[in-house]
Amino acid sequence: MAARCRLAARFHRVHGTNVRLDASRTRATRVESFANGLCFSQEPLAPGQIFLVEIEEKELGWCGHLRVGLTAHDPQSLEVVPEYSLPDLVNMGDTWVFAITRSHNRVTEDGEEVRPRAQGSPWEPFLLIEKVRIPRDTLVGRSKPGRYSHILDDLYKMNVLPATARRSRIGVLYAPQPDGTADMHIIINGEDMGPSARRLPTTRPLYAVVDVFASTKSVRVIPVEYGFPSLQTLCRLVIQKHIVHRLAIDGLDLPPPLKSFCKHE
Repeated sequence: MAARCRLAARFHRVHGTNVRLDASRTRATRVESFANGLCFSQEPLAPGQIFLVEIEEKELGWCGHLRVGLTAHDPQSLEVVPEYSLPDLVNMGDTWVFAITRSHNRVTEDGEEVRPRAQGSPWEPFLLIEKVRIPRDTLVGRSKPGRYSHILDDLYKMNVLPATARRSRIGVLYAPQPDGTADMHIIINGEDMGPSARRLPTTRPLYAVVDVFASTKSVRVIPVEYGFPSLQTLCRLVIQKHIVHRLAIDGLDLPPPLKSFCKHE
């Protein structure tokens, strides 16, 4: 099945004290220290719906990287946003968070990697997780942001962009199981890392958690469309087709929010 097309493509107004959101609430930047960078999705996710972010800025001098996951806590109900997702938010219960590392992100059991169920080759247009079907093209970070076509992008073909690198794309979703629970999956540049948490409750709303932690300074939400593209997306594709580089969009006679939308895939 394809995931529902409802998008949770913005951050929640509730966030950590060191986070600053842009006007569209699609970009989150940690402005001080290395902690207090917790963010949440604006809405709870639907089954199979991915919340996808791209790393936009890094900051040298800190140890650790982005952390992502899910929580059953409504951000609006938090009296104080915890300083860390791990361990603070997790210790509150009903929260599952995965710390992204540069190279070792696949789920392991008894020291062995758990290979995801058949999900198709990197060349196939859709990523398959259980019965969830997601367009793969949007999931993969671009090595050269000026290029709009992944056909020209060698890193897309080889899929070797490190998980913690700038422009890497990382997402989280939950896949329903036959027993009524769900498994949490982390997706890194179009690859499923396996079930990083099991038996999540599906009777409660689940919000995405994004902890802009340590060396990760800024992230941007990437909308994912599961069915036919929206009119807004089609207009963006037409504009991108007629320019050479995304910076050329700055010279167009368009409102600033539309320019920002058109610059990104």
